Amino acid sequence: MWLMMVISVPLLPAIIMMSKRYRVKITALCHAVVAWVLKLARGGRVVCVRSTHTFVFSKCTHGDARSVLETFDLYAEKHASLIIGPRTGEVLDEVVRRVHPHRVLELGTHCGYSSVRMLRLLPPAGRLVTVELDPITAELGEEIILVAGFKHPQFQVLTSTSADAIPTLRPCLELEHGTSVGLDLVLMDHDPQQYLPDLLALEREGLLSAAGCCVLLVNREQRAGCLREILDHLRARQDHYCIKTELHFIVEVFYQKEGDCPG
Repeated sequence: MWLMMVISVPLLPAIIMMSKRYRVKITALCHAVVAWVLKLARGGRVVCVRSTHTFVFSKCTHGDARSVLETFDLYAEKHASLIIGPRTGEVLDEVVRRVHPHRVLELGTHCGYSSVRMLRLLPPAGRLVTVELDPITAELGEEIILVAGFKHPQFQVLTSTSADAIPTLRPCLELEHGTSVGLDLVLMDHDPQQYLPDLLALEREGLLSAAGCCVLLVNREQRAGCLREILDHLRARQDHYCIKTELHFIVEVFYQKEGDCPG
């Protein structure tokens, strides 16, 4: 170790000069490595979605939402999958039955599992808009929703970032400016770092129902502190937000613009 230090010290000026001279190239190389890692991770996600889609499409009873969900769960018992699973799904079911939403937003379509769970419980005039960043995932998820028996008047899949999609949602939800009518339920299951910015954007755009909107925050990592930023913000705004249920895998939040937020 000491020998390496003795050799390295005289070379320090040369190392510094080389690092300055090739700084741009080194930075570009680092960026390329990061891009490659992200591409690899995204590729693995797409493979997971493709294999899940293939299994569900070939094994389920087409036109039967219950069969589609059961086939999803069967696949997830033995394979890696992006579905939220029956435990989180049962919480989602209970909320949808209690809220009776007419307008629902889902951020993070994934395989289409959550979309199918919600759509099967919506009233006849209910509508779901689901947003997915990856085009392949969005296409496969949309096909599964159709396989489950739902039609396009009941739902719409947007291929976009959540930040870009939110300002365009008003016509998708058939909402007029100045009305207090808005989203009754929002399911956030995309990037947890986007939960707070996206919630603030929905509020800023006037897309949350003034009379009350339920917001579900999925915590896939199930780590303490993963949702700390948004939960701290919500606790500081108890005039409009209250945390109804806080589990380690999902959090239910209630928003209300008019009147006091019920505890």
